[in-house]
Amino acid sequence: MPSLSAADTAPAIEVAALECRYGDTVVLRDVSFAVRRGEIFFVIGGSGCGKSTLLRNLIGLHPPAAGTVRFFGESFADAGEARRRELLRSFGVLYQGGALWSSLTLRENVALPLEEYTPLTAAERDELVALKLAQVGLTGYGDHYPSELSGGMRKRAGLARALALDPAVVFFDEPSAGLDPLTSRSLDELILHVRDTLGTTCVVVSHELASIFAIADRVLMLDKAAKGVIAEGNPQALARDSADMRVRAFLTRGETEISTKAVT
Repeated sequence: MPSLSAADTAPAIEVAALECRYGDTVVLRDVSFAVRRGEIFFVIGGSGCGKSTLLRNLIGLHPPAAGTVRFFGESFADAGEARRRELLRSFGVLYQGGALWSSLTLRENVALPLEEYTPLTAAERDELVALKLAQVGLTGYGDHYPSELSGGMRKRAGLARALALDPAVVFFDEPSAGLDPLTSRSLDELILHVRDTLGTTCVVVSHELASIFAIADRVLMLDKAAKGVIAEGNPQALARDSADMRVRAFLTRGETEISTKAVT
């Protein structure tokens, strides 16, 4: 059997001693964790704990003040410009509001990464866009504008664009924000489908307990006062067994809420 290279066996994402700051204000310090390949990994915590800041550092929108972020064993910060461009193709992002261009149709929105990063012809792009819209349940909506869709459909369209380049990792920024429980549950099922059918590693920033307990393999919990990580592991096990009252309080705060959503 041939031996596997370090890149073949490395975690999808590996973060070591990361420090996130804005100017002199430290938001997070000494953050270290790894995300396994094919895992649905949630970053959780209360408002202002640094979830979105961590996401921006991971995807390169805001460079870390210290520490390293590696994708499949390779440091994004240490890569040259050409290699960074290649690495950017390996992950997609579903932003909180979908971040669709309002003046473009869904077909045109999903085609943007293909135009930017591939040499595909217009006909080839159209074929691939149709496939991506089908993967998220939006067949027949390619000529619609974002304003003509519901919030859930806009999230699905944003996911289609995030999947356009067949990324190995997809980041989700509060995917259930602003959605009703039924639509939120449908989006959770879609995330599971993406992972199970495409083998995609999914990193989800969220505080929604229903989603956390429904689809998360593991969670990383951040705390505003601690300016860092206070828990990591399976959410059900943490809710039951964590010795940290902050962790148990967060994960059990909505037991009634979860039960209500489950029967809605």
